[in-house]
Parts: sequence; structure tokens; C-alpha cells
Amino acid sequence: MPLPRIVKHTQLIKEEALRLGFSSIGIAKAGFLEKEAPKLEAWLKAGFQGEMHYLENNFDKRLDPRLLVEGTKSIISLSYNYYPEKHQKENTYRIAKYAYGQDYHYIIKGKLRALLSFIQEKIGDVSGRAFTDSAPVMERTWASQSGIGWQGKNGLLLQKGKGSFFFLAELFLDIDLVYDTPFKAHHCGQCTRCIDACPTQAILANGTVNGSACISYFTIELKNELPPDMKGKFDDWIFGCDICQDVCPWNSFSLPHNESLFTPHPDLLSMTKKDWSALTETTFQRVFKKSAVKRTKFSGLTRNIQFLSK
Repeated sequence: MPLPRIVKHTQLIKEEALRLGFSSIGIAKAGFLEKEAPKLEAWLKAGFQGEMHYLENNFDKRLDPRLLVEGTKSIISLSYNYYPEKHQKENTYRIAKYAYGQDYHYIIKGKLRALLSFIQEKIGDVSGRAFTDSAPVMERTWASQSGIGWQGKNGLLLQKGKGSFFFLAELFLDIDLVYDTPFKAHHCGQCTRCIDACPTQAILANGTVNGSACISYFTIELKNELPPDMKGKFDDWIFGCDICQDVCPWNSFSLPHNESLFTPHPDLLSMTKKDWSALTETTFQRVFKKSAVKRTKFSGLTRNIQFLSK
């Protein structure tokens, strides 16, 4: 039975996280992810990371957060909705919905810092580190361990009644809290829509995702020339890809986010293929001023556009 103060602290943290705009919150006890070790090793040996060599680094730290941040006892997993109210027009070059607005790293990191400050103010001497897709953290595994949802066949975390259009974030804390029950059930059943819909066959029949065959990998991570054998397989995606999410039945429950900073530049939603093909660096800088699209740079985005248009 947890001590009353631990119960109180846990309740305060969860209430504040929701007040800050996070969609879900769960807490897991930090420890070694024994079941994930052979899976990660096999995935890397298969070369599914492609040129994302950073995924080969810090193998031990990925599996044990206490090696990443010494003294970690509790891992708070959070989700933050980014599903847009309005989408790009039909028959245009497309970017992933998560990149419609401002770069999520900065927005969510700010909210994580606010949550950590709240914890330190209300609880006292607490040390913590905040992460969102920015460190060797197995985010989806910890989200599942904290009871938020399950990992779908497309590799993304799914939540009943919410779908998968959300970012994941974590707070590593050096205090004990009340831990949620891990999410062990998988509610994908016999559905294979994401597997069947992937144009590059990046999602294998066993639910493993070959990262080096994903459209997001080609359009964002790959810095060299795009492989000729992928010609005609990108389905108009020039930055990221949402195909496996768009076809997922659980995303029929997705509701528009309430984050004003995720609102896209007004020009983005109206751009035609002709507009994209005529894109200048000046327009790129204006439309994607604070967007995650800047990660691929103007040169990378125009490379992708030319690959699809020729």
C-alpha cells in the first residue's frame, strides 16, 4: 500500500499534467526492459535503422533509463494531441500532420519544464529530466508500461478512444510514485490495414517496422539521393507520411487538438502541386518558419518534390 503522501503527490502530478494540456498520463517504475533487449538487437542486426546510426548508440541506456539518468525511480509518460481540424487539400504534395504547425519539440519541452517546476514547488527536492523524441528513450515501450496504450502493428502507440495522432513525452524523476498497471492487451486483432496500405511495404506481416523502408525515413532521415526503385511509391508524400495512421480504425476517434501553436500557416493548406514545384527558399522560410519541416531543409524538401514530380 503506497504511503498517503505518495498517493497525494501522484494525484497532484496527474492533475497538473492534464491542466497543461497533455491528453494522457501514466507512470511506470524505472527498470531494465528485459523483454525489449533481444527485439532491439534483432532489429538493429537486420539493418532496419538504415542510415539512422544514432539508433545504434547507447544500447544499454535505451534499455535501462537509470543508466541514462542516474537515480531515476519513476518514469512519467505523457501524450499530447496534434490531430488537426483542417487538412491539406486533395491532390497535392503532402506533409505529415505533426509538422503542420510549430516544432513540437520546443512546445512540449516547455510544458514538461513547467510540469517539473510544479513538481519541485509542490513536493520539494525532486530531480528530473524531460524528454520528447530527443534522447535514447524507448518512448512507446514506457508509455505501454505506464498503461497509456499499446503498440500497434505500425509501431505507433495506440489509445482506445483516441487513436495515435499524438506526441509522446517523458519525465524521469528520482522519487517514488504510484505506478499504473502496464497495458498488456493489444486491440489490433486481425486488422492488417496499416500493413496492406503501406506503399513501400515497410510494415512487415509480424508487425515489425523496417525503418529503412518507411516514407518518413526517405523524405526526412535519408540525406543522400533517393533510391530509383522507390520512384512512384511515395503517394505524394514529401515530408513524413501518415498513411498507416490514416487507415487505422482507431483514428476514427481522433479529435482536433486545442494547441494554437500547432495551427498551420494559412498558405500551407491551400498549396497545390504547382505551388510546391515553384517553391522558393523565401516561401519555404516564411511558411515553415518554426516548423519541424525545417529539419529536412529547403534542399531536402525540393529534392523530395522533384523526385515525385519528374
